[in-house]
Amino acid sequence: MRVTKPALKLLIVLVIAVAMSSCSMFRHKRDNVDTMPVEKLYAFAHNSLENADYAAATKAYQRLIARFPSGDYNEQAQLDLAYSQYKDNQPDDAYSTINRFIKTYPTQQHVDYAYYLRGLINFDRTSGAIERLMHRDENQTRRDQGYNLQAFDDFSELTRRFPDSAYSTDARQRMIYLRNVLAQFEINVAEFYLRNKAYIASANRAQYVIEHYQQAPQTGDALAILTRSYIALNQKSLADQTRQVLALNYPDHPYLKDAKWPHPPSTLRKMIPFSGHH
Repeated sequence: MRVTKPALKLLIVLVIAVAMSSCSMFRHKRDNVDTMPVEKLYAFAHNSLENADYAAATKAYQRLIARFPSGDYNEQAQLDLAYSQYKDNQPDDAYSTINRFIKTYPTQQHVDYAYYLRGLINFDRTSGAIERLMHRDENQTRRDQGYNLQAFDDFSELTRRFPDSAYSTDARQRMIYLRNVLAQFEINVAEFYLRNKAYIASANRAQYVIEHYQQAPQTGDALAILTRSYIALNQKSLADQTRQVLALNYPDHPYLKDAKWPHPPSTLRKMIPFSGHH
């Protein structure tokens, strides 16, 4: 079939129109984090965060911070970015982001939340996923305590700087938990030294608990281990004094009825997965 010139021109116009329409639709779909105005971009990021799409939220917040390097949206986006990274199991990135925020905006109105979030990031790094699933706090007391110590310091700084913050009450509760975990860690080490007849080392660990974690429930165990260590070191006077303190403050402690306390874990106990006695 022969196409006339007018028909050919009309066909070309139609093709161009369809192509332009397609490009327009494509551009509309590509109205993404690289083209959105700041208000819309923040709303998109916040909505992604609210819907637990942390990867999308993180990308959007990062793009907002890069495209709009100043202003209220930028400041809030930095806070939200740290939280998104924290929820997306990126603790190193989250910790770096929140530290940068604290250094850049030390007087920002929500900086107390930044200190709280920094504590949470380290607090949740102190146990593995399996332990969190099984709620095995005991394993917490048998691993390196670096993150526990840092989390304790983070929460402590929050409560010191902002005692009336809305986050301080929860931070104090977490500090009590961390204090007890740290104290139990020292007791575990002291028991290990005691079983292996390293009595000076066991005495030092027990003394550390008594001096640094006085309000922890493990203080009674520390006094008992210290008493046994003094006995083994032929320090009878010190042993008697320490036992008296134990009896006065912890009259129901098992050591007072069983001089061989603490007993080593049984072989069966050692064989139980995640028991923490391997």
